[in-house]
Amino acid sequence: MADISIGTARHIDLIKVRLGREIRNLEKEGLKVRLKESSAGRFNFVSCQVMPGGGKRGDIQAIIRHHIARSLSDLILGQWQKLLLKDMIRENYYYFNEEERQNIFKYALNHLGYGRGGQKAVYQQLFKKRIMEKILDFLRHNNQIIVEGFIRFRLKDYVEELEQAVERAVDDFLMEREYQEFIHLLKYFVEIQESRVELVHVLKLPGGAFRLLDGRKQALRVDYLENLFMDLTEGEINYEDMLISTLITLAPKQIVIHNPACEQKNTIMETINLVFFGRVRECTGCSLCREK
Repeated sequence: MADISIGTARHIDLIKVRLGREIRNLEKEGLKVRLKESSAGRFNFVSCQVMPGGGKRGDIQAIIRHHIARSLSDLILGQWQKLLLKDMIRENYYYFNEEERQNIFKYALNHLGYGRGGQKAVYQQLFKKRIMEKILDFLRHNNQIIVEGFIRFRLKDYVEELEQAVERAVDDFLMEREYQEFIHLLKYFVEIQESRVELVHVLKLPGGAFRLLDGRKQALRVDYLENLFMDLTEGEINYEDMLISTLITLAPKQIVIHNPACEQKNTIMETINLVFFGRVRECTGCSLCREK
């Protein structure tokens, strides 16, 4: 029975550990397998050798191939995937500094299901199934597999998906950077603006509109806001833009945000908290909070 050999330029120790775990499972099935190490150039190899008297059940070669495919698919997803992402970011987006590339890497992981609850497991299972099938098909016709070459030439679809995840991650990073620059600019406007009112209550209404109240919880009416409203409502009404512009013009010393208990925080409320940092508090327990 021919040995099956796995080669790699890195992570050979992880391969040995993972295969060792599979060998222990094989021993429970009555198969005796030994790992043998060797090297050739920059590649290190681990060979799986079936020992005499290793059992008679089924197709032994098929069983070995299955365990190897399971081990390698787990390692590709657990180790090489992150290495591939980092290599792609470093080679294609070298003009970003190290911190920026690290942020892009985190966004790429998010697109692959990391940080999204159960989605990671779903993504990983889909990838693992496809990768295992390709490894098994390869090993049916070959007794030696080099991980890096296999990924490059046999997992092109998978690599393309990683590249797409990186591209989306770069878009996310640039959007987030623009957003942070926008927030910084708004904070500057607030800092140089003289406060026109002490307190503003912000009540979120159904349909996306907002109601602004003064310190006595009466409708806020200020003459110099009329031109602002006319400018903002010439086109399609954007209530969030209107709210931010109004609050910046008023530059209140304190903002109280009232949200119905069923409403989840959205981007506009996060923006207000960032722009008016230290001036905002939330109320969820008064009569205004229960208004619709």
